Amino acid sequence: MPTFTAPDGTELAYHVRGAGEPLLCVPGGPMRASAYLGDLGGLAAHRRLVLLDLRGTGDSEVPADPATYRCDRQVADVEALRDHLGLDRVDLLAHSAGGDLALLYAARHPRRVRTLTLITARARALGVDFTEEHRREAAALRTAEPWFGAAYAAYERIRAGSDADADWDAVSPFFYGRWDTAARAHAAADVEQSNAEAAEVYASSGAFSPAAARAVVETLDAPVLLLAGELDSGPLPRVAADIAGLFPKARLTVQPGSGHFPWLDDPRGFTRTVTAFLEVGAV
Repeated sequence: MPTFTAPDGTELAYHVRGAGEPLLCVPGGPMRASAYLGDLGGLAAHRRLVLLDLRGTGDSEVPADPATYRCDRQVADVEALRDHLGLDRVDLLAHSAGGDLALLYAARHPRRVRTLTLITARARALGVDFTEEHRREAAALRTAEPWFGAAYAAYERIRAGSDADADWDAVSPFFYGRWDTAARAHAAADVEQSNAEAAEVYASSGAFSPAAARAVVETLDAPVLLLAGELDSGPLPRVAADIAGLFPKARLTVQPGSGHFPWLDDPRGFTRTVTAFLEVGAV
């Protein structure tokens, strides 16, 4: 397991899958170990995936200062990994809450980004967030699912303040295009792979300065892919389209029948989309 040292002295780990041109992958959660990304639906057959374990997750060390879990303070970790890998510019992929970290990295180091791939990614760093109305809009697409009644009732209890594990488990199907055996196993690993304390700090006050970040990404020269799931609420496809509109060189792909983890719902389609983008964008 390779490691490198962050600027504050924290020892961070990353995992390598596949061979070829490196693709630096930032996990979401927030603050979930990169193991949940797997091989990104077979993408490792086309690129060398460099899967970063964010500080305090997976095989990375817990930092001395918990305040460094804040998203903007982890930008230096991504830059340290780029330098450790000896790369002048990086192809950067981020999932979910990792999108915020990747966007902040692009805003701080725009010349270091060759391509940016945002998979069902958040964009609070640019002032775009998801709302309860978005969640309900996406949930309405799933009413025919056999699990819908129990999941939606649990969702309402969570909105009313419930923090019961059973309720959080019950809403898991909303995040997947198919609630099958693979999805169940993937969801079951969430708690063990996540650092709840770090997640509370990740997007805390002061993490984002949207106006400043937008000013940079509006002139970003790197090609950007936004891949949204048709059934996902974070972001809804139309919200992902709004995010794409903030970049000069962005394209949006909506993966049919997919939720928040599109590489599980349609591995071939996911790999085909991302590979095609990287082959053109990295030239």
